[in-house]
Order: sequence, then structure tokens, then C-alpha cells
Amino acid sequence: EVQLVESGGGLVQPGGSLRLSCAASGFTFKLSSMTWVRQAPGKGLEWVSSISVGGLTSYGDFVKGRFSISRDNAKNTLSLQLNSLNPEDTAMYYCVRGHYTEKSDLRRGPNWGQGTQVTVSS
Repeated sequence: EVQLVESGGGLVQPGGSLRLSCAASGFTFKLSSMTWVRQAPGKGLEWVSSISVGGLTSYGDFVKGRFSISRDNAKNTLSLQLNSLNPEDTAMYYCVRGHYTEKSDLRRGPNWGQGTQVTVSS
């Protein structure tokens, strides 16, 4: 079965950085597009970033150069570097198998991890 395990979340002050990781198994990682999605308290799911099989990346409008998605096919891992964090970035961050865009209908399912919590607060 598809298994996605996120890590790296935590409490960070405004302006700080975190690096999230996702360990993937149960499928051919190198042949799958991958995505990060987040959900802030009281809000809906929000697409953050995707990376294609060939390494092409895309980001939500709110990112503004602050985040960077990457993948290591040899290690079956997906990463998300978070910089210049602000309180509005506080959310549960999910690793997802597949490709999404800002227009995608987001819905949790078997190709999602359990998430890692990012809290930005002073």
C-alpha cells in the first residue's frame, strides 16, 4: 500500500525556516508526480506546491519565492523548504502522491500522508 510519512514540522518564530520531509513507499516514487498541500486551522485544504516526474515545479501564489519543493528519487523522499515563515503559514502540511494545481479539487484519500504540523508564532 501507498505509505507517506511526513516529518520536520514544529514550532518556529516568524521569519524562521523549516524543512519538511516525506518518506514514500508502496509505489514507484520516481514515476509519480508529488504534491504538498496544507490546511490551516478553521480553513480548507490549500495547494502549496507540486513537482513532476521530470523535476518541473509549481507553487501557490502565496509562496512568493519563500518555499522550495524538491525530490530525491534515490531515497524515495520529497522535501519542502520553508523560509521567511509568517503566522499565516501555520497549518498541517500533507505529502500527496499525484499532481495538483491551484484549480484542483483537493480531497484527502489513500494517497495522502498523515501530515506534519507547522506552527509559526512568537
